[in-house]
Amino acid sequence: MPRKEREGEEAAPVGSRDSAPSFLRNRNQIQGRPILTHRAGEAAALTELGSQLGNLERREGNFYGGRKKVPIASSPHVPPPPSPLSPLYCHKMASDSPESLMTLCTDYCLHNLEGTLFYLLDNETLRLHPDIFLPSEICDRLVNEYVELVNGDSIFKHNENFFTLFSDPRSTRLARIHLQGDIVQDQDLEAIQKQDLIELFLTNCEKLTAKSLQTLGSFSPTLVSLSLFGCANIFYEEENPAGCEDDFNPTRQVLVKDFTFEGFSRLRFLNLGRMTEGVNVETLLRPLASLTALDLSGIQMNDLLFMTQWKESLASLVLYNTDLCEEHIQVIAQLRKLRHLDISRDRLCSYYKFKLTRKVLNLFVENLVNLISLDISGHTMLENCTSSCLEEKVGQTSTNPEESSITPFRNLKRPLQFLGLFETSLCRLSHIPAYKVTGDKNEEQVLNAIEAYTEHRPEITSRAINLLFDIARIERCNQLLRALKLVITALKCHKYDKNIQVTGSAVLFYLTNSEYRHEQSIMLRRQVIQVVLNGMESYQEVTVQRNCCLTLCNFSIPEELEFQYRRVNELLLNILNPTRQDESIQRIAVHLCNALVCQVDNDHKEAVGKMGFVMTMLKLIQKKLGDKTCDQVMEFSWSALWNITDETPNNCEMFLNYSGMKLFLECLKEFPNKQELHRNMLGLLGNVAEVQELRPQLMTSQFITVFSNLLDSEADGIEVSYNACGVLSHIMFDGPEAWMISEPRREEVVDRMWAAIQRWDVNSRRNINYRSFEPILRLIPQGISPVSQQWATWALYNLVSVYPEKYCPLLIKEGGLLLLRDMIKMASARPETKEMGRNVIEHCNNYMDENMDTSR
Repeated sequence: MPRKEREGEEAAPVGSRDSAPSFLRNRNQIQGRPILTHRAGEAAALTELGSQLGNLERREGNFYGGRKKVPIASSPHVPPPPSPLSPLYCHKMASDSPESLMTLCTDYCLHNLEGTLFYLLDNETLRLHPDIFLPSEICDRLVNEYVELVNGDSIFKHNENFFTLFSDPRSTRLARIHLQGDIVQDQDLEAIQKQDLIELFLTNCEKLTAKSLQTLGSFSPTLVSLSLFGCANIFYEEENPAGCEDDFNPTRQVLVKDFTFEGFSRLRFLNLGRMTEGVNVETLLRPLASLTALDLSGIQMNDLLFMTQWKESLASLVLYNTDLCEEHIQVIAQLRKLRHLDISRDRLCSYYKFKLTRKVLNLFVENLVNLISLDISGHTMLENCTSSCLEEKVGQTSTNPEESSITPFRNLKRPLQFLGLFETSLCRLSHIPAYKVTGDKNEEQVLNAIEAYTEHRPEITSRAINLLFDIARIERCNQLLRALKLVITALKCHKYDKNIQVTGSAVLFYLTNSEYRHEQSIMLRRQVIQVVLNGMESYQEVTVQRNCCLTLCNFSIPEELEFQYRRVNELLLNILNPTRQDESIQRIAVHLCNALVCQVDNDHKEAVGKMGFVMTMLKLIQKKLGDKTCDQVMEFSWSALWNITDETPNNCEMFLNYSGMKLFLECLKEFPNKQELHRNMLGLLGNVAEVQELRPQLMTSQFITVFSNLLDSEADGIEVSYNACGVLSHIMFDGPEAWMISEPRREEVVDRMWAAIQRWDVNSRRNINYRSFEPILRLIPQGISPVSQQWATWALYNLVSVYPEKYCPLLIKEGGLLLLRDMIKMASARPETKEMGRNVIEHCNNYMDENMDTSR
């Protein structure tokens, strides 16, 4: 029996919050407020480094055959107001622009390594085709996109031999690569050690050990930019005192203290953030003569005097979460070439002794005359640095230093391009001499904070996203696309950070609702779906799961989820494991499952059935029966089974094999007055009855008696009686010889069917949505069962009478009028059936006449 739905509820587009079931309309479904975190910006300070690097590039280039000439470091001009993100440390930003041909080709090659650029050697090892040479522009993209896919797409599997494909610089060239996560191991860096790398970012690669320090030495002649951020074990090596490893002589981790950057003569940009404690930073860095940018986030140092060796070159210094003292400040003030200074901190850390004062800010302004970017987020001011309330109220907001509400900044020669004031009282002032400010005063400051701190400071980013959550929930988000892209980027970058996943998924619920839908491209909404599914895969925690499911309800289902159809179904079926106790998640998940298997082709339904969909729904029903509860989960489970068995014999067979009929009878007995439940169950059994091979399993005295009794039901209008008659009509279609039971007698059941059909009002409005008339039409041209013919003709008459715009074209398209004309000529057809058939034909002809194009 073709799928039928309740109009106005399940049949409504689930992408609209207002048209979703009532339990989805309440925004308070997101229980508990997530907590956020993250990091600050440092890019604007590097805007003039391009000229220095350009000079270096002109002196030492690369070329084919020896070295290929490529730019040493990217340093684009950043007009005011600049992006606070450093071009060196910026994570790939979410985008709603169409994919470039290069991106599409790269993605295809990575998903089809064997058969495109590479081939399989000995059925095990991938090798590059011998007639292929790949320049650095392609190789860099392949490697960087590969790492993003492995970290961000659970379906994409890591190939342990991938990096060996780039081991030979005669056929593949690498220049700038960004590696992150536990997929990167020592042997991977060893595989590419012959490459002349210019830029190497290793982020949170915790499986790297001191072996990789030796490998770094092979890159020293060409390396310009290096990041070891979060590589917690890279300064450790394994040692076994006894020379053999066993239970009595285990290996131990020993800190390597003799490594230095000796020989890294071209190194200009270095990030050692969150480096292992115990390493002597001064000894490590002293060989570097011309550093331009240095990040020592989270590293505690007694003395910073060694930094004065770079006072003529250092343009960017990041000391986030570094506990400073007066001596440190005096050293920083000597670095007069600084353009970006970050001394911000996480205010929730309790070990900081240093307090920011007016004197310190004055010292920076007076000595660091080139400063265009400053971050003092998280600091508590020891004394008042602001103007009086009277001055604050005068005039509109201004970036003019002379009108600055922060007194020490009145001596600035020009406004700062970036000023980090997140989680300080200063961000709420009116006159701040900076083009871009992070803080919590308004949406702009909050978005600036998320943008600035996402890459390396999840603890700060999560709190900034929490502020955005309040804005999106209570107010209207004015920079929707920017907010959406930033949250997507944060969720992708910190797939395993629980705080960001909880709050980010909650924000997405508000940013993707119907109010904003028209502003979002297909590509951007697909990116939302992907990060939501990532969160569902990574966290079984209740809040994340609920937020993600609610966010999916904002999309048109199944259309917008079809590109991830298998994945989303697998995740939802996992959520619906009956052992889980959270009823709210089950309710939303079963609704989503129901929507996903409605209005899709049979191949999709067959595939989902093989995933265990039928079994999962029946287990949910069984559990609800045990609890003697008929709620939305119970009703939606039967509705989902009704959907997934539509014209899919294999799924119908699964329903019977997994004791579905037993559950049907038990539900009917336990909940005799649940009209919608009865409608859904009978609709499902109509699908089963359409499968000729399965109908003998319905031919029992118990089942036929139940169906016959339901003919007299007035539940849900005529729906339960109509569906019961539909089940019996298909059974009758098999003829008297298939009637294998003595009670009830076939003639008795036929009489009850005729009586039921005569009671129905042909003008009844229906809670149905037929996508095809094929199962009904097959009952028309036959003389075995006139009552089945009458039921089918009545169904058509009702639908074309009440919904002519929808069903007249469908009936005409599927050849129904021809079948009806043939039926009218049949001697076996009853007169009332023939008359009804003529009425159907007349309605369709009238519809065609009224809609005929007479413009020509």
